[in-house]
Amino acid sequence: MAISKARKDELVAQYMDLIERSGAIFLTEYTGMNVKSLDALRDKVYEAQGEFHITKNTLLRYALEQSNRPVPEELLVGQVATGFAFGEAPTLAKTLVDFAGDNDRLTLRGGILGESMLSASEVDALAKLPSLDQLRAQIIGLISAPAQGIVSALTNGVRQVVNVIDAYAKNEEDAGDTSVAEAAA
Repeated sequence: MAISKARKDELVAQYMDLIERSGAIFLTEYTGMNVKSLDALRDKVYEAQGEFHITKNTLLRYALEQSNRPVPEELLVGQVATGFAFGEAPTLAKTLVDFAGDNDRLTLRGGILGESMLSASEVDALAKLPSLDQLRAQIIGLISAPAQGIVSALTNGVRQVVNVIDAYAKNEEDAGDTSVAEAAA
């Protein structure tokens, strides 16, 4: 079904807005997916701080050109649906990779990260990266590990000093008891 010039302009403006707001764009093929599956995918993408749209190839190509983004000509063929990442790119990539793993009707084709084109295998590798929160936790763990080592070393040193003083005190006490016993005898 042909769409009007006004509707095309509206879609291009929508695509350009999505492109400008997103840090990464993921292109998928959704041949044979039913509406229920697409809605489930859209919900998961939304939870990953993104949006998922069925896009018109020529209009998306034009919007990418107008936004000065690379145009993956070989990926804009057939039934294309596009994921736009407004949050962390690895989070959305993981969502799409996991969904494609569970649903054989969705295929990742590739994407665009900043100004770089990504192949399907690179999107898969991106999906395996830890989230920003996980990276922060790892960094905090790396920073706090030496501090914990210092505290442990100091604690052990103090404990050894206390043990030496305690042993010395017991030795003096035992020596005092022995001298009292000798004086009494």
